Amino acid sequence: MSGTLNKVMLIGHLGDEVKMHYFEGGGSIGRFPIATNETYTNKSTGERVTNTDWHNVVVRNKAAEICEKYLSKGDKVYVEGRLKNRQWQGEDGNTRYSTEVHVQEFTFLTTKKEGMQNSGGSAPAAQKPAITENKAPSKASAPAPASSEDDDDLPF
Repeated sequence: MSGTLNKVMLIGHLGDEVKMHYFEGGGSIGRFPIATNETYTNKSTGERVTNTDWHNVVVRNKAAEICEKYLSKGDKVYVEGRLKNRQWQGEDGNTRYSTEVHVQEFTFLTTKKEGMQNSGGSAPAAQKPAITENKAPSKASAPAPASSEDDDDLPF
């Protein structure tokens, strides 16, 4: 196989609020960290160990504005994109490096607002649609309501 692939998929929790930067031409960029966890049992001690990895996430333009509006620290999100490495000069003159996930698609799995609604005993919120960087959000289809004659055929 001679082709290459640069793709990453993460499900994790936001470690901070979305930080936005707006450009003169009308574009914007949002940045936020995502924490992913790996849990296993140490065979020698029998204790459960959790390792957390932090990932720097970058979202652009309309998708960044949507993330800023709906996401906050602690929310669970699925992101899909590609890895990019950056290099820059720090204020101290040293060269700095970072690896970022440049998002192409994302889906909100839980939000704090949704969690507050559910804790009040109300029905769970509808699943949010997947968002693609270059596309508008798709509308989630609602299930068709059951007719009363369908209820009569139920065996219980």
